[in-house]
Amino acid sequence: MSRLAIDGGQPYRAEPFPRRTPFGDEEVALVTEAIRSQSLFGLGGPKVTALETEFAGLYGVKHAVGSTSGTSAIHIAIGTVNPNPGDEIITAPITDGGSVVPIIYQNCIPIFADVDETYNIDPDDVERNITDRTAAIMVVHLFGNACHMEAMVDIARRHNIPLIEDCSQAHATKYKGRYLGTWGDLAAFSLQQSKHMTTGDGGMTITNRDDWAERMMLFRDKGWTRKPGWGPRTYAFLAPNYRMTELHGAVGLAQVKKVRSVVERRIELGSYLTASIRDIEGITPAPVTPGSEHSYWAYPLRVDGWPVARFAETLTKEGVGAGAFYIGEPIFLCMEALAAKKTFGNSSHPFDGCHGARQIEYTKGMCPRTEDALQHIITLGFHEEYTKKDIEDIAGAIHKVAELLPREV
Repeated sequence: MSRLAIDGGQPYRAEPFPRRTPFGDEEVALVTEAIRSQSLFGLGGPKVTALETEFAGLYGVKHAVGSTSGTSAIHIAIGTVNPNPGDEIITAPITDGGSVVPIIYQNCIPIFADVDETYNIDPDDVERNITDRTAAIMVVHLFGNACHMEAMVDIARRHNIPLIEDCSQAHATKYKGRYLGTWGDLAAFSLQQSKHMTTGDGGMTITNRDDWAERMMLFRDKGWTRKPGWGPRTYAFLAPNYRMTELHGAVGLAQVKKVRSVVERRIELGSYLTASIRDIEGITPAPVTPGSEHSYWAYPLRVDGWPVARFAETLTKEGVGAGAFYIGEPIFLCMEALAAKKTFGNSSHPFDGCHGARQIEYTKGMCPRTEDALQHIITLGFHEEYTKKDIEDIAGAIHKVAELLPREV
């Protein structure tokens, strides 16, 4: 313990951490059933239909639509709101590009509100960014921790603006006794491999609004009405093809039954890690929004007093894999489609002022709290198959690095 591994000492943890194994015999059996049916077409198929029913039941909502990815699930939500070209959608600056691409593809302008102490968007800054072109607010529950949803709902209702929840990192996670995804008008979930519930890739969009249910379902199927008496083909509106297959539906049917237990285990382990490192000066454990569970899609640390990249590298050498800065820069500086307005062909549409859209420049300094947070975040890999001993080793390695790594002058 007297020398860091990066300086030639023994690493705190020598053996690898457990590999996540989310799939089991039930997934194999259900996928086999789907293949033996000789039809993997998901629309109206028994597996996808059952998954949509089970998913809606888990969240206590009326309508759920399966799709090909979390990005497509968000696109379905935005397409259901049906904004006009040049309208604005307020969203989070710490997120994946998949949260932003659907906004641009619907010819809308992403507007980024700064974050608060939770790393999620600040309700006050959301309200400051509302204009007469605001078509929706889309919150992102980052890392599995809730936004201040009561405040967000209040803002959306007072301004009569649809509220979308991006729950890609926050499956089966409760805020004030209700699942995230049930607070807004629509919610989107990713079923990508790393998520609490996974089908390898895939998505799910949910709503309680009967008036949006048909559009939501049609939007994932090219707008194809498939109604008898309408002729051989009738497409009600412009929409992509995001249909989920029976293979994804089969895996999802097994996954939906255990997602809450996955989350509960992550809550237990994440809380244990927080308790084990909360006394380290210069280390801020993962924030938990008051009233929220934290389902720890990943575990974020804030590091103050050390060079952050060096801290992450040193921790990795101790046998605990760590990444510095998460996405590095606010998402509007990560994406050429935003930072350089390189979009369709040689155009910068929808950022060209067409349809009366506001001219927005995405630059450093737009979201100062976001920039500060990203310069201090370290993320740790995390999943439900870790043991308490694994968590103790993570905490021990963090303690070791904090004790022995020279601080910034």
